[in-house]
Amino acid sequence: MNPLNGYDIEDLQPGMQATYSKTITEADIVLFAAVSGDNNAVHTNEEFAATTRFGGRIAHGFLTASVISAAVANRLPGPGAVYLGQQMRFRAPVRPGDTVHATVRVLSVDLAKARAVLATECRVKGVVVIDGEATVMTTSAAARRATEAAQEKAAATDEVKEAA
Repeated sequence: MNPLNGYDIEDLQPGMQATYSKTITEADIVLFAAVSGDNNAVHTNEEFAATTRFGGRIAHGFLTASVISAAVANRLPGPGAVYLGQQMRFRAPVRPGDTVHATVRVLSVDLAKARAVLATECRVKGVVVIDGEATVMTTSAAARRATEAAQEKAAATDEVKEAA
């Protein structure tokens, strides 16, 4: 584990998984529309959305997908992880009030590059609404030890210079 309680790359094993859940609220949809600039009426206008194939308003796909980001940032690998890529398929709509359960599962680990490939999936009431794969870079205990050793060596060298 790293100092922020995230998993180092050396801790990750294929098959490890974690879930993060969030209920998508009306406020989330309104704020996401404002922040992203995506004011599509299917998200913001109930009268219009009722005339669509969805029969009512739906959450933005990327708002729903952001729950995957929360799973990566807060659960697995957790603090210190950086997204490098995400491939996803939107399978079903998410509506205001739905609780999204995002699960990430380690598929493969590249120790040398401190990267992992994760299967990603969001479900609402047991139905898959998004699935895909993410590539993330995470912290490394080996790299941290090497940095600390180099810093200690530099500090010792500075002490010798000061003593001379």
